[in-house]
Amino acid sequence: MQNKKKQFVSVCLVCPKAYALLNPACRATFGGAEVDLFFLGTELSKDPFFAVSFITADYGQPPIEEIGSLQVIKSFRFNNNPWYCAWKIWKACRKANADIYMIKTASFGVPLTYYFCKFFSRVFIYRTAHSDECNGTYVQKHPVAGRYFINAIHNADVVFTQNISDKNNLYNTSAIPSQVIPNGHQIPPASNAVRDIILWSGRTADFKHPERFLELARHFPEEQFVMICQKATEDHNYETLKQEASLIHNLTFHEYVSFSEISHYFARTKVFINTSDSEGFANTFIQAGAAGAAILSFAVNPDEFLTRYNCGLCCRGDMDKLKAGLAFLLDDQRYIEIGKNGRKYVEEKHDISTIVEQYKAIFVRLAEQKRRKR
Repeated sequence: MQNKKKQFVSVCLVCPKAYALLNPACRATFGGAEVDLFFLGTELSKDPFFAVSFITADYGQPPIEEIGSLQVIKSFRFNNNPWYCAWKIWKACRKANADIYMIKTASFGVPLTYYFCKFFSRVFIYRTAHSDECNGTYVQKHPVAGRYFINAIHNADVVFTQNISDKNNLYNTSAIPSQVIPNGHQIPPASNAVRDIILWSGRTADFKHPERFLELARHFPEEQFVMICQKATEDHNYETLKQEASLIHNLTFHEYVSFSEISHYFARTKVFINTSDSEGFANTFIQAGAAGAAILSFAVNPDEFLTRYNCGLCCRGDMDKLKAGLAFLLDDQRYIEIGKNGRKYVEEKHDISTIVEQYKAIFVRLAEQKRRKR
């Protein structure tokens, strides 16, 4: 046992946009994939048996930075040419010198990380970020990148999916087996804040359709709506959205709220609105549930959790049903009891302190197997 303890496991999370979570002074855009890996990395690093590093993009930080018990390694800038980006990621992977490399979100970074792991005999892990990666949509939209992406995850040491539907779709479309591990969050204490807002939180990715929230706000002029809306990468319609939002008297638009402060908005929320056409498993669902806010979803309901655990409503892609659903939740303050169900669901299914143990067991097993083969 003494000898095993010396053979600690080093894990590198390749996550270019995570730096704003690791250093709140950086006001850069991030998404749910970054939140998921941020919680995993910070929780894993609490165990001295694991050494955890992040590879992030270049936001002007030092080449290697210690943030708490995490090592943060700088790589490329987003305006660099692709070949230079690839070289910087490869170089950062060499600096990390980890047993395990894990990446989330379909991109050319996935095959790049896979080939690095193959060349240096390291463990390669992929975690899916969106249902499009699992049901064949990503490959159809990106034939070349999709082929390299699928080849990489087909050869991964393990693939993690966020829900059973994604697991089944990934196998049915690409014959790739995977293991379901839910997104894990640090669950804050229950709040007694006054609930006085309808909330939308996210970035302006096309599939999220934030304009639907504006329509909802116009339909309920007596309610107070709050929109926390980061500009997505390469979004050219953001200023138009802001201008439209400014004309709605009962809507407050925030371009940015730090991740550490956003829980205060969820605590005030009666109903959290998700307007996306598709997701993997939105981290905002977990944030809403943890805060005791009811969830109203336009179309997304992974594994039917909203109805199964009675913590919200799904409107099956129908805008009229979205309006009717909000009226239903607000009537007689139904959102209160449904929000309590959401809190119970999140405590049982998404507590990172429990979920991290699943990762630890798999990481140790894979690292030991790979070491024996070297």
